[in-house]
Amino acid sequence: MVVTGWNNGAHSRHGAGYGFRVQTADRDAFFQKDWTSIQVELEGEEGTVDIALPGEAFWSENGAPLVSPAVGRWLRKNGLAPWARGNPPTFILDPIEGNRFRVRKAPRQRPAF
Repeated sequence: MVVTGWNNGAHSRHGAGYGFRVQTADRDAFFQKDWTSIQVELEGEEGTVDIALPGEAFWSENGAPLVSPAVGRWLRKNGLAPWARGNPPTFILDPIEGNRFRVRKAPRQRPAF
């Protein structure tokens, strides 16, 4: 599934306030309401990051982002944050098994001519 970078507007150097925005259709297809967190493998990093699911807000009509300072540090380390307003980077979030996922940078698309 394709997800986008998310930030609360603060762009902290320490990674706070960063995460991923999941489309509601993907949320409904790949996430389960009884999960309280997910485990995410970040491309190029060892181990996983535990990201808490924001409860009812995540399952609301508009959804809520998956937020973690570890994600923010990874974005900044890889030159993916901060980004220009309204132009967040895109990623591929692959389900692995259960509540475990892998995230990788989406390939850059060539402009259409």
